[in-house]
Amino acid sequence: MILMQLNQLTKRFGAELILSNIKLEVQMNDRIAIVGRNGAGKSTLLKMMAGEMSHDSGDIFKPKETTVGYLAQNTGLQSDQTIYKEMEMVFTHLKQLEAELRTMEAQMADPDLLDNPQQYEQLLAEYDRKQDYFKTAGGYQYEAEIKSVLNGLNFTKKDWDTAITSLSGGQKTRLALGKLLLTSPDVLILDEPTNHLDIDTLAWLEGYLQSYQGAVVIVSHDRYFLDKIVNTVYEIAYQASKKYPGNYSDYLKKKEADFELEMKRFEKQQSEVKRMEDFIQKNIVRATTSKRAQSRRKQLEKMDKLEKPKEDGQSAKFSFQINRKSGNDVLKLRDLSFRYQADKPLLFQDLNVDLNRGDSVALVGPNGVGKTTLLKTILGTLTQANGDVKLGTNVQIGYYDQEQTNLNPKKTVLQELWDDYPLTNEKDIRTVLGNFLFSGEDVLKPVSALSGGEKARLSLAKLMMQKANFLVLDEPTNHLDLDSKEVLEAALVDYPGTLLFVSHDRYFINKIATQVVEMQPDATRMFLGDYDYYVEKKREEYELEQLEEQERQQAAGPEEEPKAKNSFEQDKAAKREERRKNRRIEEIEEEIEQIEAQLEENETLLCDPKVFQDHERSMEITESNEALNTQLEALMEEWESLHS
Repeated sequence: MILMQLNQLTKRFGAELILSNIKLEVQMNDRIAIVGRNGAGKSTLLKMMAGEMSHDSGDIFKPKETTVGYLAQNTGLQSDQTIYKEMEMVFTHLKQLEAELRTMEAQMADPDLLDNPQQYEQLLAEYDRKQDYFKTAGGYQYEAEIKSVLNGLNFTKKDWDTAITSLSGGQKTRLALGKLLLTSPDVLILDEPTNHLDIDTLAWLEGYLQSYQGAVVIVSHDRYFLDKIVNTVYEIAYQASKKYPGNYSDYLKKKEADFELEMKRFEKQQSEVKRMEDFIQKNIVRATTSKRAQSRRKQLEKMDKLEKPKEDGQSAKFSFQINRKSGNDVLKLRDLSFRYQADKPLLFQDLNVDLNRGDSVALVGPNGVGKTTLLKTILGTLTQANGDVKLGTNVQIGYYDQEQTNLNPKKTVLQELWDDYPLTNEKDIRTVLGNFLFSGEDVLKPVSALSGGEKARLSLAKLMMQKANFLVLDEPTNHLDLDSKEVLEAALVDYPGTLLFVSHDRYFINKIATQVVEMQPDATRMFLGDYDYYVEKKREEYELEQLEEQERQQAAGPEEEPKAKNSFEQDKAAKREERRKNRRIEEIEEEIEQIEAQLEENETLLCDPKVFQDHERSMEITESNEALNTQLEALMEEWESLHS
C-alpha cells in the first residue's frame, strides 16, 4: 500500500534552486534513509513531506486517512506537565472513550430503558462498536506502551513525576521523540533522531523502529544506525534524488559501482567520438572518402552524448596542529565530585582519571551521568564539590561545545573567525574558511542563518585556529555529514596532541580512541582500547565473575560454607520467585482471554431480542459485564506491575 508519493517536486529559496525533480515513494513498512551532504536539502524535503513547508511545483499524493508524524532536529518538548502526564495526553481519546463506555454501561442497567427495545438495541450496537474500537486501538495496553517507551528512552519510574520544564534540552528532545513514537503515525518522519541518545538508548530505538508497524523515513548521519534500520536509500545530490535498494552499506557499494560503470560508458563514448572526429578531419576533403566522412559527421551529430558522471562535491580539508608540546602529564583528576546545588545529591563522585600526552580517550556512560558537566569542570566553567583538577605543564585546552554557544549569532561567518584573530590577514582567514567549505559570499552569511552542519564546521575552524595541545570535544560528530565525519576522523588520527572526547558514534570511537573511560555516578573505569575492546572486555569480566563465583562455591571450606549456602539459597529463592511471577503472568493472560471471551458472548446475548426483552435476564447480563470489566481492570494492573 502506497502511503505517500512525491512526483517532480521542486523547491526554491528566492532565486536559489534547492530541490528539483524529486521522486520518492513511501509504502507500508518501508524503512527509508534520505542521505546527502549538508545543505543538499534533506531537512527541507522532510518538512515538505510532513506538510511543514510548501513546495513550488510538483505533487505530493497521500491518502486522506494516512497520518504523518514529524520530528525536527533538536525539537524539545515544551510543556508544563510532568513527564508521565504529558505522554498520557497522547491517549486522551482512549481515556474519554473509556469514560463513555462506563456511562453507556450504566445506561444499559437502567430498568426504564429496557421498556424501549429499539432504543436499547441502538445503545447496545453503539456500545459494541465503541468497545471494539477501544480494544483494537490499544485501550488495554496504552499504559504499558507509555512505560515501555519511557524506560527505553532512559526515563526511569522515579523520573515520571518530574516537571518537563526542569529538564535539560537533550531530555526534552528525547521526550519529543517518545511522544511522537506513542502517537504511532502511518508515516514516521525523523530528522536526526539519534542526537542526544546514549549508546544503550540508541540500541533500544533501533529495535523499536525495526518492529514499527508503519513506514519510517529518516535523515541520520549515524552509519551503524542506518545499516540496522533502513531497506531503501534515497540520495539527494545536485538538487535531484536517486533511489538505491538496501541499507547504507549497500548504497555505498551500489553508488561506487554505478559511478564506475557510468564513467566507463562515458570514456568509451568519448573514445568513439574522438575516433570519429579524427576520421572526419582526415577524410572530409578527400574526394574518395568525403562521402564516408560526411556520413560519420551526421552519425556524430545524431549521437546521444553522455554527460561526464558527477563526482561528489568538494570536501572539507583541515588538520589540527599545536603551538607547543605539553608536559607528559596532561590531566589528573583526583576524587572528583560534583553537585549543582548544596542541597542536591552528587551528580558523580570519587572520579579518578589520568591523561598523558598523546592519549586519545573516549568518555562513555549513560545520559545524565554528567559527561558534559565533567568536561566543563575540567575547563573551569563549573566548580567541583570535592576533589582536584590538575592540568600539566604547558597544557593549552581547546574546547568543542556540542551546543555551539561559543558562536555569536549576530556576527557573520568571516567576523566570527576574524574577530578572534584580528592580526591575521583577511586572505588567510578566508583560506581557512574555504578549507571548511565557506567560500565566496558564504563568508558573509550571518551565523544565525547557518545550518547545524555549517555551525559545526565553523566551530571546528575556530578550534583549529587555536592550535591547542589538549582538545576537549563534546559530541563533535553531531550535525556533520558522513563525508565531514571522515575528514574529522582523519584529522584527529593525525593530531599530535591529547584528546578527551564524548561521543555516541560507535564508528567514530573505534576510529579515534586508544582508551575508553566508563563513567558511572559513583566511580570510573579505564579500558585500554577502542569501543569494541571495551564491550568485549566488559563481557569477558562478567563471564569471569560468574566462573569465579562458581569456583568459590565449589571450593568453599567449612567457614565459608554457611555464606555460600546462604548465597545459594538466595539465588534459589530469586529463581523460584521469577518462576512464580512468570506462571502468574501466564495465568493472568489466560484469565484476561477468558473474560474478554465472556464479555463478547454477553454482548452477543444482549443483542438477541429474546434476551433484551427479558428485563431480569438483561439486568443480570449487564451486572455481569460490570463485574467482568472491574475484574479485567484489576488483572491488567497486576499484569503491568509484574512486568515493571
